[in-house]
Amino acid sequence: MPQPTLQRRLGLVQATALNMIDMVGIGPFVTLPLVMGFMGPNFLLAWLVGAGLAVVDGLIWSELGAAHPEAGGSYRFLKLAYGPQKWGRFMSFLYVWQTLVQAPLVLASGAIGFAQYFGYLVPLPAWWQPRLVSGAVVLLLIALLYRRIEDIGKLGVLLWVGVLGLMGWLIFGGLTHAHYPVAWLPAGGAGALPKLLLSAALGQAAVKTIYSYLGYYNVCHLGGEIVNPQRVIPRSIFLSILGISALYLLLNWSVGTVVPWQEAARSPFIVSTFVERIYGAAAAQAATALVLLVAFASLFAVLLGYSRIPYAAAADGEFLPIFGKLHPTKQFPYVSLLILGGLGFVFSLLFRLGEVITAILAMRILVQFVGQAVGLVLLRRRRGTGALPFKMPLYPLPVIIAVVVWLAVFWSTGPKFMLSGLGVIAAGTVAFLLWSKRLKRWPFEGR
Repeated sequence: MPQPTLQRRLGLVQATALNMIDMVGIGPFVTLPLVMGFMGPNFLLAWLVGAGLAVVDGLIWSELGAAHPEAGGSYRFLKLAYGPQKWGRFMSFLYVWQTLVQAPLVLASGAIGFAQYFGYLVPLPAWWQPRLVSGAVVLLLIALLYRRIEDIGKLGVLLWVGVLGLMGWLIFGGLTHAHYPVAWLPAGGAGALPKLLLSAALGQAAVKTIYSYLGYYNVCHLGGEIVNPQRVIPRSIFLSILGISALYLLLNWSVGTVVPWQEAARSPFIVSTFVERIYGAAAAQAATALVLLVAFASLFAVLLGYSRIPYAAAADGEFLPIFGKLHPTKQFPYVSLLILGGLGFVFSLLFRLGEVITAILAMRILVQFVGQAVGLVLLRRRRGTGALPFKMPLYPLPVIIAVVVWLAVFWSTGPKFMLSGLGVIAAGTVAFLLWSKRLKRWPFEGR
């Protein structure tokens, strides 16, 4: 009997839809008041900074994704960039190791945010009730993803329509009920902009906005299931970034013109408060239900993409073999899906939302984002650019900007989260050495 393989069945519409629902999720609805609290009337600037970083980093993902369209995303890129026999094995192993922790944390953060907004519809006073909701969400996601990829693509498009419908409704409400001015520049004008850009407040706010933009690269995790990936992957990345950036800026402007930022910064259900102010309580309940739909749609895309990463590593013989199993009839990595989903279920019962957001970002920056940017430079030097289906413009400027900004964001997470990120890397290094020693591979070959 032939071994099952991943099938290329996702086109541009499905890929863009899965990217965009991954990006939106619960992020902008729970981080919007946090950003206003940090930035005051200049909150739009933090969303512009997040969009700028996504565009620059999206160039790196597009070049790598178009050139190497296989399952695993960063796992594949890091292994190729640093050399598949030595340092590439180490860097890619670290990434997969981090994925086993941070992917369930991402899943848990969305599920916890879902439970937070669910509390607007159904008050949940007891400590266990929000956790019951977040846990149930994760279990439902696993059940829905336990199917063929083409069915998932169709479902993803339907969820995408729900995302666009909600955002459009909220933006329309702001455009037709604006009462308060929103600042695009600080009080001192353009001359005060450099000082604000270098402020600690912007650094802390940017951590939250960047979290809300993450997901523009989800299509790279699904590279082995994308039709015509050399064209579809870059296009879906930038369609996602530009579309979501416009929606985020308009959403924040809309909320800020209806609810003063001082009030919005203290609201645990800012979207519900916003809609209630315009249309009344019944409409606010309907809007909250749509927020929950969007959050669920994002978690759907998150778990789908991340489940392919340990699978890709295991299929290469670089991770535990059990993660490399595909379902015998539905052709998807069911073991990886079940393990990551199971850990996400546990984490959703244990952690709080605010710190999880910062920890997720701190954990990923050094190996995935900075390591990948440097890896692109190494690949260009070793292989040249003649065969690249997509070449970033103005190289190497986007790489330099991305590395500098990512390191600044890492610093902005603070000592506690920086140490947590370094701790995961240290633990992954120990695990890699033990794994390599067992296999008698570098750096233990011949010993």
